[in-house]
This record gives sequence, structure tokens and C-alpha cells, in this order.
Amino acid sequence: MSRSERSPLLLAGLLAAAGVAHFAAPRSFDATIPRGLPGTPRTWTYASGAAELALAAGLVAPRTRKAAALATAAFFVGVFPANVKMAADWRHRPTPQKAAAFGRLPLQVPLVLWARGVARNAEGRS
Repeated sequence: MSRSERSPLLLAGLLAAAGVAHFAAPRSFDATIPRGLPGTPRTWTYASGAAELALAAGLVAPRTRKAAALATAAFFVGVFPANVKMAADWRHRPTPQKAAAFGRLPLQVPLVLWARGVARNAEGRS
């Protein structure tokens, strides 16, 4: 299997693992939900986890890969405020936790680019 064939499956695996984590340990995700959003943090945690699982499923199927990859890129942009909130909330924690929280912020860029690359490679395929 070539690298371009593995890439969408690896991205799907990342999303699936994150989606399952939202349901297995929701409390840690609840804390990252920006306060200005309507509804409860738990609702947003579960909705985000469900979205990640749906995106993962879409990436696995070649027929839906391009649309799912583009939606994944948008999703990564959309959850960026939660990562910013986490970094702000964790700024007074011990250095390893603070480094992890702030380290997540620049990682969004390669994730968005990865999803866009998967979409680009899916073009012309049915």
C-alpha cells in the first residue's frame, strides 16, 4: 500500500481514536469547550466526538473521501478555539502540561494541511 493510500486511513484512525476518547473520557473535553457556546459542554463534547467518528468513516470510503477530507480540514479549523481555551486555562499548570497545551496550537496547521492533501489526492477518484 502506497503512502497516498495509507494517508487517509491514518487520518481516519486519528479521528476515530479522538472520537472514541470524547465518549470514553468526556470530562477532559468538557473543560475545553468555550463558555460562549450555547448548550452544555457535554453536548458539545459528544457532538464533536460524533463528528470525528463520522469524518473518520467518510475518509475510509473512497467515494466520500474528498468531501470528508474537506470537512475534516474545516473541523480542525473549527475546534481551534477549544485548543486556545485549553492553552489559556492551562497557562499556570506545571511546565509539561502547559507545554502540551500550547504545543497543540501549531499542530492544527499540519492537520489542516494533511486533510487538504487527502482531499486533493482523492480528486478524480470515485
